[in-house]
Amino acid sequence: MFYSIRHVKRFRYSAPVRESAMALYMQPRTEARQRLQAFQVQILPHAQLFAYSDYLGNAVYHFDVPGAHDTLTITAESAVEMADPEPLPDALPAAAWDTLRDGAARGDHWDMLHDSHYIRSSEMLSDFENSLNLHRDTDPLTGLKELNTALFSHFDYVPDATHVDSQITDALKDGKGVCQDFAHIMIALVRNKGIPCRYVSGYVYRTMDSDDRSIEGASHAWIEAYLPDLGWVGFDPTNNVIAAERHIRVAVGRDYADVPPTRGAFKGGAASELAVAVTVLPTEAPAHHEDFLRIVRPMPPAPQQELEPFQQQEQQQQQ
Repeated sequence: MFYSIRHVKRFRYSAPVRESAMALYMQPRTEARQRLQAFQVQILPHAQLFAYSDYLGNAVYHFDVPGAHDTLTITAESAVEMADPEPLPDALPAAAWDTLRDGAARGDHWDMLHDSHYIRSSEMLSDFENSLNLHRDTDPLTGLKELNTALFSHFDYVPDATHVDSQITDALKDGKGVCQDFAHIMIALVRNKGIPCRYVSGYVYRTMDSDDRSIEGASHAWIEAYLPDLGWVGFDPTNNVIAAERHIRVAVGRDYADVPPTRGAFKGGAASELAVAVTVLPTEAPAHHEDFLRIVRPMPPAPQQELEPFQQQEQQQQQ
């Protein structure tokens, strides 16, 4: 299955600002069952983009708009090929817990086993975990499935119930939140069990028969847990599903603080307004870059005498 994604973010300021600097985590990853076919970013006002990969393999773009402006618009367009994941077993053997403990002792996935910016152990979290009354003698995979369903059942999905910088205690206290909150709570509980767990930022395609709570027109977040013999397996507590072919991964991190779609600052005393639009649609296989080529200079007749190699190279550079 191929998907096209268009993600637009518009920042509008109450008065012109002197400069904007920003980093973007908006390029889908290429790995395993997901392959990025095309990606482009447009910045208005125009700015030069610089790119690098962070230590987790996420693509990071950054730019600086030095002149005065009262609007900043970022448009990212992607084409991604997705394949169905391998079917999961019904359960893992009991020895999987020993494998996880051995991995933790070696320091495997250390960052994904400990507290991070938004993931903090607390008495409120412990009380909540006890209230779920989940089976404690089950295997890791079965336990994660049960936890995924329990979080879906316990929390109401309410847009704007929390803020971008809300801690997990806010959603625990009120019993409501959004995908970011549910992902953070599940990560905290999974790490407490000794299972490496990470935050996933991306998109989910809503089918006609899906019963998703997450809203259209927005990015999405879920979690991935590292399980013996299976690797990273995605769970979506917002929608009570296991992440599959319609979950498109953009970036992974310890929590949201590592991989916000945009992070930046501007100079000036203006207030700011943010507008977002996200469209995810199935599409035909994108054409290869060669398919867009148009011959603008026909091949000349072969010369009688072969050109010198250096001269050939000069001509190629001029094309």
